[in-house]
Amino acid sequence: MCGIVAAAAKREVSEILLEGLRRLEYRGYDSAGMALIDSEQALQLHKYPGKVKALEDANQLNPITGHRGVAHTRWATHGEPNATNAHPHVASNRVALVHNGIIENHALLREELRSSGVVFNSETDTEVIVHLVDAALRHLAACLAKRNVGAAANGQCGQCRGKTLSDNVSHSFLFLLSDSVSSPGKE
Repeated sequence: MCGIVAAAAKREVSEILLEGLRRLEYRGYDSAGMALIDSEQALQLHKYPGKVKALEDANQLNPITGHRGVAHTRWATHGEPNATNAHPHVASNRVALVHNGIIENHALLREELRSSGVVFNSETDTEVIVHLVDAALRHLAACLAKRNVGAAANGQCGQCRGKTLSDNVSHSFLFLLSDSVSSPGKE
């Protein structure tokens, strides 16, 4: 079972995220990662296979800091347990995503996204979601820049299929967005 932690505060939150992951270690996992937005609104990332201790050690050697962040422990369902497949997954260096659940139609969505030029780094179903969110944000920004609110509302919603609450399984998603998302045309 995965563990998801988030923090937003007026102080630096990397230790809050790491402590949250330490408290979830009993659940079992094969990798851990965290993403934070730094003071210049840049997305920073650490992902490692193995225990939370590897993530802690990496953050001591090469600290990532910020006032907003997400963290995750993963139990592999798609792809090997390695740093590339660990969460969070990132798109366009502005959207980070952690996810608990299975996207049943991820292969179809992956092929559709590949045909539109998206390059995937992992073997996970979760990476599909972060690219869909990024595409929806780009669509929204372009429409709002043209003041086309109707087109902005007609985005990427409803494309992922997976287990639902009626199947006694729910998805958990947590997004971290850098402020650059709110500026149309800014990459």
